[in-house]
Amino acid sequence: MNELFSLQGRVALVTGGSRGIGRMIAAGFLRQGAKVYISARKAAACDATAAELSALGTCVSLPIDVSSLEGARTLAAAIAEREGSLDILVNNAGAAWGESFETFPETGWDKVMDLNVKAPFFLTQALHDLLKRAASKGRPAKVINIASIDGISVNPWETYSYAASKAGLIHLTKRMALRLAQDNIVVSGIAPGPFASDMNKAARDHADEVAGHVPVGRIGTEEDMSGAAIFLAARSGDFVVGETIVVDGGVTHARG
Repeated sequence: MNELFSLQGRVALVTGGSRGIGRMIAAGFLRQGAKVYISARKAAACDATAAELSALGTCVSLPIDVSSLEGARTLAAAIAEREGSLDILVNNAGAAWGESFETFPETGWDKVMDLNVKAPFFLTQALHDLLKRAASKGRPAKVINIASIDGISVNPWETYSYAASKAGLIHLTKRMALRLAQDNIVVSGIAPGPFASDMNKAARDHADEVAGHVPVGRIGTEEDMSGAAIFLAARSGDFVVGETIVVDGGVTHARG
């Protein structure tokens, strides 16, 4: 059973790894024996998190903005300079935009769609060769896209581009999975519910209130998120192809 969930000897990259869900996943991977690279737009935050997480294992900071094609290729090149192959890619970097229907701007679409949908595709494309080098039928490489329950069911907030982007990412995960399976690369996803993060300030700052809307009566913890990611990244997730696992304490079902 230990081998089933082990990441010993594997190399992982987690985008948006300096905080929130990305940091939770990076910490979990380190505890299971992986060497972890984290990227984020803000260099100081990325460096600080990598230094803190290094207490758990080898964690390396690569502060690069992946919201553009150039940024995705720059990050892929930085990994290639340091590693001959890449076992696990977690596409977690994301953005949100909330504004009323009447005034919702084009920039609120472009920023969110670029980071939430285009970046996972183009970063995976840029890292394709490194992923293939790590992959075999016996131990496939993994790509895990971090979506959201807001891409599955509708919430009360006017986050038009965010909801559309996460729904798109869930479908993109299926399409990518079918193509990359032939290269022994397994693509899957996670749709988180309420976890404390800078993006989900309600869960971060009003956990008790938010917990009242969660069927299990609490918000998600680091263990909840890292456990799901480890399951998909390790041998345990080798046969989960194109699926996006909902990790939300039952919120999606409660929304109806």
